[in-house]
Amino acid sequence: MLEDIIQGDKNLLIFLNILGSEQWDPFWLAITNQLSWSPLFIFIFYLTINAFGWKRGGVMILSMILLVAFSDQFTNLIKNSVERLRPNNDPAIKHLLRTLIKPQSYSFMSGHATTSTFFSVFVVLLLRDKYKYIYFILFWPLIFAYSRLYLGVHFPIDITVGIIIGVTFANIYYFFFKKIDKKLFT
Repeated sequence: MLEDIIQGDKNLLIFLNILGSEQWDPFWLAITNQLSWSPLFIFIFYLTINAFGWKRGGVMILSMILLVAFSDQFTNLIKNSVERLRPNNDPAIKHLLRTLIKPQSYSFMSGHATTSTFFSVFVVLLLRDKYKYIYFILFWPLIFAYSRLYLGVHFPIDITVGIIIGVTFANIYYFFFKKIDKKLFT
C-alpha cells in the first residue's frame, strides 16, 4: 500500500512537472526564490506596524521572524530524519523530469510549503480584524509551493504535508502568541 502511494506521488509529480515549458521557466524560477517575495514581507511588516503601532507591531514582527527560524529548523530536522531523495536526485524518475535547479538536500517535507503556509496563516490570524483582504496572502504559499513541483524538486506529498503542518503550527503558534500578547499589552 505504501509503495502504491509513493508510486502515485511520483507519477503525479511527473505529470505536473512535464506540463512546464521553457517560456515559463524564468517566471517559476523567480517565484521559487525567497528574495523575490521581499516586497510582500515589507508590505506585511508595514501593515502590522500600521495596525498595531511600533511597540506591539514590533513584537509581532519579531514573532514572525522567530516563526520562520523555528519552521526552517523543524523542516530540516524532519528532512534529515526521513531522508527522502528529492525527485531531481531520484534515479528512478530524474530522467523523466524537467529540472532547472538541483538542490542536494532531502525532499520530505517541503520547507517552502511549510514555512510559507505557517507564516501566511499566522499573518492572517494576526491581521484579519484589521484588513478584510488579508486573506489574499494565502495565495502566496500555494504559488510558492507549486513552484517546487514545476521545478521537479519536491513531490506532491512533500508539499501537501508541508501545507498541513504549516496550518497546524500557525494555529498553535497563534494560540500561544495571543497569551503573550495579552500579558504584554493589556
